[in-house]
Amino acid sequence: MNNTPRTLNRILIGILGLKLLAVGLLLVVLAAVPAAASWWQQWSAGVWNGMSQLLQRTSIPGRQESWLWAVPALLLAVVIALMVAWVAQQGKGRSSLILAEDDAEGLPGNVRIGGGVAEQALRAALAERQDLAGATVATYEVRGEPALKIRLQPRQGVAPHLLAADVSALVEALDAVVGKRVPVLIHIGTGARSRFSRAERVR
Repeated sequence: MNNTPRTLNRILIGILGLKLLAVGLLLVVLAAVPAAASWWQQWSAGVWNGMSQLLQRTSIPGRQESWLWAVPALLLAVVIALMVAWVAQQGKGRSSLILAEDDAEGLPGNVRIGGGVAEQALRAALAERQDLAGATVATYEVRGEPALKIRLQPRQGVAPHLLAADVSALVEALDAVVGKRVPVLIHIGTGARSRFSRAERVR
């Protein structure tokens, strides 16, 4: 419901996982196969000699340092900037308001109701239910409008449709208090907490 780039995250995690897998396999091969270890030593020595010669040929006039070191420094700065931009994209879409009306019903003034009001009210109502192992409520902005996301973890044996109906009744009561119908996404899932906690069937 938020604007977190999940597809991009999965691609980046997949690429990182493949790289780590390749490095792990290479280390295993180098440790287990003597011929591979010998080849690696010869290859790495040749690469190091080539790099040393290249750095010597590209040294700054009057100094021993090579100007090529500026290239990895620039690439590192770009990577850091991309990482900062990527982190800034995580979790976007959260909203602090559940209602924002200007001159509501012809009355002058602005009406603002924080999303925390709705979140705390729903969490308090859901915390009293014995058929839930966990519940979270968050406010998001979807297409410029505030909306609620309710994530529920029912215990084993709980009928999802009955649970959804009860939560919908709570949301309708909240709409009556707020004075506006708020879009709501109800997510009912299971997890380790649901499976291993003591189950109590709803009667």
